[in-house]
Amino acid sequence: MESSSGKSRSTNPAFKECLKKGKIKPFPRAKNLATKELAAAEDDLSEAQDRFRNGRFKYATINAYYAIFHAARALLYSKGYRERSHFCLSVALESLFVESGLLGKRITSMLRNNMILREEADYGGSFSRENAQVGIANAWEFLEEAKELLNQPRT
Repeated sequence: MESSSGKSRSTNPAFKECLKKGKIKPFPRAKNLATKELAAAEDDLSEAQDRFRNGRFKYATINAYYAIFHAARALLYSKGYRERSHFCLSVALESLFVESGLLGKRITSMLRNNMILREEADYGGSFSRENAQVGIANAWEFLEEAKELLNQPRT
């Protein structure tokens, strides 16, 4: 839910906590940066696909997550906010897009699932061809949804 100023009037307690802790902040220049973030998402997705083709499943998984991260950030920017926490980014998407019906809950689940896959690959050394493939499929779908919401050309 948004006020006439475009700022959220969400009643989501997790979102309010992220705002209170400064993990989500109003960012007046954000709306001008959404397109740049979508381009970064496309670059990361392309890199993930390239690394997958070359058998670099750890880095394919990591890049797939960052494709979603940048697409999610573009969505958040479109609402005039900036994140200071990967977790709070997912909370903000839930509050600003899912609760308002703009996105399905499945989309924020993709962000969280790819975050877990990235952390396991990056910090735990646990990655696989299958996880990289799932991560890339999630990233592609997430990016397409973000483009549609932001009225950008779909791939």
